[in-house]
Amino acid sequence: MEAFERMLLENKAWAKDQLLKDPGYFERLSADQKPAVLWIGCSDSRVPAEIIVHAQPGEIFVHRNIANQLIMTDFNGLSVLQYAVDVLKVRDVIVCGHYNCGGIKAALQKQSAKLLIVNKWLKHVKDVYRLHAGEIEALGSEEERVGRLVELNVIEQVYNLAHTSIIQQSWKQNRCPTLHGWVYGLQDGLLKQLVTLPPGSEVSPVYQYVDFSE
Repeated sequence: MEAFERMLLENKAWAKDQLLKDPGYFERLSADQKPAVLWIGCSDSRVPAEIIVHAQPGEIFVHRNIANQLIMTDFNGLSVLQYAVDVLKVRDVIVCGHYNCGGIKAALQKQSAKLLIVNKWLKHVKDVYRLHAGEIEALGSEEERVGRLVELNVIEQVYNLAHTSIIQQSWKQNRCPTLHGWVYGLQDGLLKQLVTLPPGSEVSPVYQYVDFSE
């Protein structure tokens, strides 16, 4: 049986099981979504957001890409952010990376001539490495270097969030959301908190927006 065929069968079994446990489940779920959290995670298949925090459908608004990045020219990611903050009114935005990340590993290597588009995406991670190369290269093993760049990349993406007009305007007008940087351990299944920026956190003047209408 092909993987997609198994998925279709599992979907039918899951839907039937949900209805047996709660006949009104899908009716309530289809009415509206009111997630409290936007999750920006890695596309890695081993890090499913809802499963690792034991969340139910409707609780988390999810955006995933290679190496969990928030890039200022990525209108896909920015539109997700704007919708989550301005329409869904999420209270928290979480950037979650994970140790042993293939994208981070690739960013520490020379660029592959066969992956031109991936190279462009990973350039932003390479920039994080460049800013912290001394610290990273001082570490003793490749695993340590990859792990530290995973952490530094998460922290950088949290600050990228704070540098957007979307977040700064919401901080000023709505006093939310809180920004979080987490990293997930594939070997133990646990989340580690790296950084938290509550509404109104200090932003360097060169990244500040001014004259938001009240």
